[in-house]
Amino acid sequence: MCALRPAARGARGTRGRRSARIPGPLLVLVGCLPGFVAVAALALCAGGDGHTVTAVGRPPAARPAGAHRAARPPVVPRAAWLDDLARHAQPPPRYDDKVVAVFVHHTDSPNGYACADAPRIIRYLYAGQIGARDWDDIGYNFLVDRCGTIYEGRAGGVDRPVTGAHTQGFNHRTAGIAALGTFTAGVPVPQAMIDAIAALAAWKLGLSDVDPRADVRLTSSNSRSRYASGTTATLPALAGHRDGYMTSCPGAALAARLPEIREAAARLQGRQGSQGTQRKQVKRGKWDGRAGTAGTAGTAGTAARTLTATP
Repeated sequence: MCALRPAARGARGTRGRRSARIPGPLLVLVGCLPGFVAVAALALCAGGDGHTVTAVGRPPAARPAGAHRAARPPVVPRAAWLDDLARHAQPPPRYDDKVVAVFVHHTDSPNGYACADAPRIIRYLYAGQIGARDWDDIGYNFLVDRCGTIYEGRAGGVDRPVTGAHTQGFNHRTAGIAALGTFTAGVPVPQAMIDAIAALAAWKLGLSDVDPRADVRLTSSNSRSRYASGTTATLPALAGHRDGYMTSCPGAALAARLPEIREAAARLQGRQGSQGTQRKQVKRGKWDGRAGTAGTAGTAGTAARTLTATP
């Protein structure tokens, strides 16, 4: 038997508790990923005591100056989970010109982990994706554990619009945020995780002045998504994986919390009004997520404006 060890009480980003015992080798399911129902990443439990990781980034402070921008939350760098044994050669990162939408996922992996073991779990997910799927890197841009710690996922820089591999057909101009765990109907979603996803989405969308409660227009690049390749889809700026792909991800329980996450993210951006108000405004103009095109965007109490993107 392999035991995931809990962190000591009081450690940053962790919560002292009895850890779950999962039969070894540990089987981490990544069924939320596009193109398959479940891929197993088999990883033997490593020895040694659990360790604490520290998120880096700007400390929570006053909202930055500018049009509806939120503070960047602390983010734990890749080095915390990607050790030398797991590392492999990969091509340079790919980038878009900006991020206009966020897709929320769950990793479809066990929930009863100690937060100090989150880096190890992320490493297993990474190994499964570059191994079984033969990808060049982990697909998610960010991962969030149940204690609310945010981890850098795909390489390229957390401040930059890195093209991910998380929502088939809609990886361009979007960011993928994965919640570590399985959040099907009836499974509680930790509030710390909800708060962290909201803070992360508020910051990433705020860099392009996108309201998390708005709709965006995204053009599908793959007919295996919910939309034929070349089709322009109108999707929430803060969407669930299942909004763009035929899947149950991020699970019914987490999907039910998305309206709450949108509202929290909008508040962090300093926006006023309710989601209902914003939806009415959006009918007259939508954020445009298509490369090289322009669209209009309206927010409650402000005039619509044009977004011009140059890929």
